[in-house]
Amino acid sequence: MLASDRLNAYRIMWLFVFFDLPVETKKERKAATGFRKNLMKDGFNMMQYSVYVRHCASDESAQVHIRRIKTFVPEKGQVSILKVTDKQYGDIMNFWGAKEKSLPSGPKQLEMF
Repeated sequence: MLASDRLNAYRIMWLFVFFDLPVETKKERKAATGFRKNLMKDGFNMMQYSVYVRHCASDESAQVHIRRIKTFVPEKGQVSILKVTDKQYGDIMNFWGAKEKSLPSGPKQLEMF
């Protein structure tokens, strides 16, 4: 595979994890907190309280993280994973109040694993 193919905006992926977890009991709160902590340990950043996002160098890398997420999904609640290309992610629009703000640029270095 050519280096240009590896850096293609259609090969680089972004993973979004959306979740709605119950937090009524102490056990449920602990499970929800553990889930968020595991996402952050796996390199995800909080975009909104129940939306986390992570850059992946390739679809293969994204699949590794998807499998990992599946291992720490709590018993109750809903977790959804969305995979988009870097090209698609580049079209995102963010608003804070009435003003549009652009996203910070992606990682400057390639992931090694």
